[in-house]
Amino acid sequence: MTLARSIATFGLATLAACQLKHTASAADDHAGHDKDGTSASAPVMAGHDMSTMQDAGLPAGATDAAARLAASPRHGEWAKIAWEPGSKDSLMAWVVYPENKKRAPVVVVIHEIFGLSTWVRGVADQLAADGFIAVAPDLLSQKRGGPTSDELTSDSAVKLIRAVSTDEMNRGVAASARYGMALPAAIKKYGVVGYCWGGSASFNHAVFNAPGLGAAVVYYGTTPKAEALPTVQVPVLGLYGENDARVNATIPLADSAMKALGRTYEKEIFAGAGHGFLRAQDGANGANLAAAKGAWPRTIGWFRKYLGA
Repeated sequence: MTLARSIATFGLATLAACQLKHTASAADDHAGHDKDGTSASAPVMAGHDMSTMQDAGLPAGATDAAARLAASPRHGEWAKIAWEPGSKDSLMAWVVYPENKKRAPVVVVIHEIFGLSTWVRGVADQLAADGFIAVAPDLLSQKRGGPTSDELTSDSAVKLIRAVSTDEMNRGVAASARYGMALPAAIKKYGVVGYCWGGSASFNHAVFNAPGLGAAVVYYGTTPKAEALPTVQVPVLGLYGENDARVNATIPLADSAMKALGRTYEKEIFAGAGHGFLRAQDGANGANLAAAKGAWPRTIGWFRKYLGA
């Protein structure tokens, strides 16, 4: 059995329910979330088999990510990536290739607060199914003392990610993008998408504006400070659940500031959906699944428009 297949059978991490700031003093906003990938405010749809509910054209939800990965026909592999050119320090990333005749753009997938979970690797697999080379880095590598390819428990990941600075995150994402764009099957352009903590990180990476970056997608992540936004040069798409007041309170800032700067920012707030709706597709009495079905085509359309595929 290959390493990738072995890891694909590991247990799933718990639901990434909200974004924490990149400081050790951040409050624990994860109280009230259970371990099956749904929030306390988003009850499971009783009596339904998620294998029939979830759309094969969407990333797998938390309940079937491991099975979908194990059955994927696409080539996925672990890669060891230098943090900086020539550096001996490295991070681990899960890379998935599309089944294409032509070269493809790269999308870097920024994980939730729970690290590089099976679910995040499932998102990368779906991006590859949609025509992109997906690179999902483990941004906790340095905090763990080096690159690893095992899945952390949620408690361990939460403790580690609180010490990840915005600068470290951007360096790791940029390193992953450089690796991806240097692949023979890639074109030299990339996008970034993130979820929860990774959603905020995705917007912050747009602020960072690394060479080759062409677009950003933010899933239920907060907006950077207003003074940081003038450096954003790429189009940003924000996708949010209606029942996520903490995150959604920062949307007007993004809307007004990006408009004043003449930058492209589009948003959609999905009715009745909660935070983490793409992972918790079985939550909120069907609203999360409806949000996932609305958000994912917008994500792919955004990247195709600004990156090509």
